[in-house]
Amino acid sequence: MTATVPADYAHLLEDANYAALGTIRPDGTVQVNPMWFQYDGEVLRFTHTTKRAKYRNLQLNPTMSLMVIDPANPFRYLEVRGKLIEAVPDPTGAFYVVLGKRYGNPEQTPPPDSADRVILAMSIEHTTSQ
Repeated sequence: MTATVPADYAHLLEDANYAALGTIRPDGTVQVNPMWFQYDGEVLRFTHTTKRAKYRNLQLNPTMSLMVIDPANPFRYLEVRGKLIEAVPDPTGAFYVVLGKRYGNPEQTPPPDSADRVILAMSIEHTTSQ
């Protein structure tokens, strides 16, 4: 099931805003971290490594939630809920470079942990907004 992002909130995903990504830890509690992301109109993508807890969380429970707060109005936000639908190896860190440039660093280079990098793809199954 794919949810439609409300048209008047789509810019929050299209612009280079920071987001909070929530995943479920093995003990059932929520882990939330700030994330860079890219939205292609259907799927959200993130860069991460296979060595961190968020990746391990998603291997056990693919459920995830992303919230973006409108930088022009902190009482306005978009939350999207979905699942990990793909984890693509990115051993050169190329997607990290893409995101770094998207977020304002034209000189972005691959990170030292590139060998362990993956591109995480998230479906959008539900949205809420205010």
